[in-house]
Order: sequence, then C-alpha cells, then structure tokens
Amino acid sequence: MARTVARVIVDALQELGVQHVFGVVGDALNPLTEAIRTTDGLEWIGCRHEEAAAFAAGARSQLSGTIGVCMGTVGPGSVHLLNGLYDAAKSHAPVLAVCGQVPLAEIGSDYFQEVDNDLLFRDVAVYRATLTSPAQLPRLIESAVRAAVTRGGVAVLTVPGDLGDQEVAEDRPARFALDRAVTRPDDPALQRAAELLNRASRVTLLVGQGAREARPEVLETADVLAAPMVLTLKAKEGFEDDNPFQVGQSGLIGNPAAVHALDHGEALLMLGTDFPYRDWYPKDVEVVQVDTREEHLGRRTPVDVGLAGDVGATLRALLPLLKTAPDRAHLDDARPRFLRWREGQGRLADPGHERRPAGRLRAALDNRHHEIRPEALAAAVDAYADEDAVFTCDTGMATVWLSRFVTMRANRRLIGSYNLGSMANAMPQALGAQLWAPDRQVVALCGDGGLSMLLGDLMTIKTYRLPVKLVVFDNRRLGMVKLEQEQTGLPEFGTELDNPDFAAVATALGLTGIRITDPAELHEGVRRALATPGPVVLDVLTNPEEVAVPGKATVSQGWGFALAKAKEILSSRQG
Repeated sequence: MARTVARVIVDALQELGVQHVFGVVGDALNPLTEAIRTTDGLEWIGCRHEEAAAFAAGARSQLSGTIGVCMGTVGPGSVHLLNGLYDAAKSHAPVLAVCGQVPLAEIGSDYFQEVDNDLLFRDVAVYRATLTSPAQLPRLIESAVRAAVTRGGVAVLTVPGDLGDQEVAEDRPARFALDRAVTRPDDPALQRAAELLNRASRVTLLVGQGAREARPEVLETADVLAAPMVLTLKAKEGFEDDNPFQVGQSGLIGNPAAVHALDHGEALLMLGTDFPYRDWYPKDVEVVQVDTREEHLGRRTPVDVGLAGDVGATLRALLPLLKTAPDRAHLDDARPRFLRWREGQGRLADPGHERRPAGRLRAALDNRHHEIRPEALAAAVDAYADEDAVFTCDTGMATVWLSRFVTMRANRRLIGSYNLGSMANAMPQALGAQLWAPDRQVVALCGDGGLSMLLGDLMTIKTYRLPVKLVVFDNRRLGMVKLEQEQTGLPEFGTELDNPDFAAVATALGLTGIRITDPAELHEGVRRALATPGPVVLDVLTNPEEVAVPGKATVSQGWGFALAKAKEILSSRQG
C-alpha cells in the first residue's frame, strides 16, 4: 500500500531519531499530526505559542547535536515560528520547520490566511521549498534535512493542506547520508601560523564554542604557548572548569583581567569563535584564526593567518610545530589578576556584603529597600544546582549574572539566545532541554520581562509535567535597557514593569510557586525550589539599581551614568 505525503514525512523523522515535534495544531497540519499520533516513539508537544515551539526545537538541537523539528500551520502559525527560527539560524542549530499552506490550487490568489512562506523564510532558512506534488517526496524532505544538518541552519518545508493525505506513487525509504568530514588546513598554512606564534613573546587565546570538542588540544596549546585563555560566553561550557589558563570573558559582561590579557599580548590565537564585538579586540597584534567556516575568517578583526578547519584536527597538526614558550610571565600576570577580580565578585554575592562599610554605602545609595542582590541570587543557584544541570538564560541582565556567578563545572550545559539576543528564550528553551534530558535538572534563569512575553507556555510545562525550575530575576525592569540608557546620560524611560506575583501566577496554573523578598531567606528558598519535585517558579525580588561594570569602563560611560542619575533624582523630586 502506498504511503501518504504525511506518512512519508513522519516516517523520515522517525528514521532520523526525532523523538519530539513542537508546534500548535491547525487544519493544514491535520494529516501530519495524525501521522505523528499513530507513530511509536514520536511525540507531539503542543505549545501555546509557535515561537516557544521553535525555541524548544532549537534548544533540543543545540544540546543533542541532532536535528530539531517544529511545525506551524498556515499563515499566522508559520509567522509565529519566525523569531525562534532566527535564534536557531544564528546559533547554527539544525532545525526543520514543517509549515502548513493553503490548498494548492489557491496559492497565489490571496486566499484566507495565505502567506508566501518561501518569501517569509528567505532570510532565515538555508533551505526552503513548497511541496507541489507527492512525486517530490522523499526527495524534498531529504534535501531539507541534509541542508539543515550540513550547513548548520534552518530548513523550511511547506506542505499545502490538501496534499498531506495524497499518496506517493513511487514510494521509497528516505536516505539522508549525513556523515560529516573532519578537515584541517594544508601544511604551508600551518607552518605560517606556527612561525607567527613562535616569534611572539606573549600569546593570548580567544576560545569559543566551536572549540568545545577539542578541549585537550586547546589546553595543551595554552600550556605550550604559556597563553592566558579568554573565553566567550558560550565557551564557559567546556572550558571554565578545571582550567588553569582561563581568565573569564571579555566584552560588556567581561572582566578587567581578560581585557588586560588581550590588550597586552603580541599575538592572538582565535579558536572556534566569531566573537562579534570589534571594539573589544586588541589593536596592533598579529592574529591567527581557526574556524570551520571560511567566511568567518577575518570578518571581526584583521587576520594574518586564517586556518579553515576543525579546531581539534587543526591543533593536532599545529602542536608539533610550536615551540614551548621560554617565558610564562604573560600567563603568570593574567591569572592572578583574574583570581583577584573573581574574589571581589564573590564579596558582592555574599548576603552579608551590605553590612560591611563599602556595602553599607552602596546600600544607602542604591538599595535603600534592602532588596536581594542579583549577584547573590545567581551565586545561590550555582551553589545548589546539580553538577550536571542544564542552564538556559534570558538575554539581558540575567546573562550578566550567570556569566559571572554560575560556573559551568563538571557536566553542566548552557544555552541561551547568545547570537540573536532575543528576549523570552529561557523558558521555552528549558522546555526543549527537559524533554531532551528528562532525568537531569533544568534551570532557567529568567528575566521578568522575558518570562512575561511567553507566559502562556507555563501551561505547556504543566501539561507535560516537565520538572523545570524557573528562577525569575524580578527587578521590575527591563534592566539591560535601563543600563544602556543611563550610561549614555539618559534617565531611564519605558523600562519599568508592573509585574504580577509570578509565584502566585504559577500556583494558579498548577505549578509550585515560591516567592522570596527577604535577603535572609534567599539561600533556603533557592535550595527548596531546586529540591522540590515537578515544575517550580521561583520569583525573587531583586534590586533594580544594581549595575554590572564592564571589563573596560570608559570616562564617558561614567559621566553618562552620573548625569542620568541626577536627572532621575530631579524627576523623582518633581513628581
């Protein structure tokens, strides 16, 4: 018996090992969802918003290294996928989006709910196609999956609603052939890189997520070159723990030790990173960059030797050509700087900080109501979370506190919207993470603004009994926007949030809700929330005036901040 279009697509997903499909049902998807319903080992996860479905599929893809799948029905259902798919695309996560469409004969007639999906997804997708005949299967599903996996991006396959139940006459099993090659540069390029690095007396490493699978080779390279290792945020996972070379992050969320290590090197070795902030790269240094994507070489900072290839394979070929550094002064200077900075940060996370003289002064200026320090909250989460916990994090100040106070030790994992920078990502990504690893603790560090955007998908977490722990940094602000306004001399405007009691909302939805307003109750509250079975929303009222000083603050930022505070005080008195 010939299979239908829907059955061919769903059988192909099953063959790929897909276990969950995220989406919102709709008439154009009915043949596909019916095929999923009758397929063993494949579960439909019905979300309240398609954006959450796309975020969840992208999270599952990033954590598993396999393709994630989401679906949206015709028109608005497909449009709602877009932001989550952009996040997957910019994270180079292979995701397949299967979208519904109006009946085939109505395409191009401005039919009810009709949207041109091939045009809609043109910028976000590495592959997009609309099925117009059953005879195109399984070729189109093979092409879509192959493009998503090999190019690390989003593929969109659009299926008109009246084609799903039609039979595929010349049926055959789908074949994907997804084996990837491991490449390295040729020997002359490696020799040029070695000569550059060997003649530099001070080398600094900038290491990104693309080097994660090459941890032993990266550590050996740092040892041979006596090089301090600056990490991107995404490289915390894999390189932060048990690493005598790392000096933390650079950029706005970074620290002075990392900035010093970059600015005082003679050569920079970039490994698996496309760190986008050009102002934070060192000037007047020679640069070697290793990346699997040739188009990444030199696009952030000028590069003297670009090595296109896998980081592990490239370093294995490069290491025999490197000479052991005779002087370790650059590393020996950078590490103590970093450890002193980290010790100072630890004092900020101490609940007793405001009882000390400097802390009392700061409390009098910016925490008169004795609200909970966000640093202390992040540090408490770090202390009580499991050693193999999976963390997701909203964009904004929650990312700052995670970067500085949550350590990716042991087997912890970390994802966030670190390339797109979307709000509202942490909770739906936690949804996907928990389905990927049902026996591991999943902790989402949520901004109050981010959680509010997709609040409805708390019901998805409840429906599927997912034991995620949602920690809300409830400062009643769009905190990062507030800081951006103030550092340019503007008083905060439009950033205040009239929040509900998120713990009470969670309780009303059938989840466990815990609210902390007293700093003295912080540690016990965090411990209880993380130990409570089932889904938990931990709503912690944090100080909205707490700021994070970047690794290299400028005079103009300081003056701008002072001016903004003066304006805010005057406005408050006038009010």
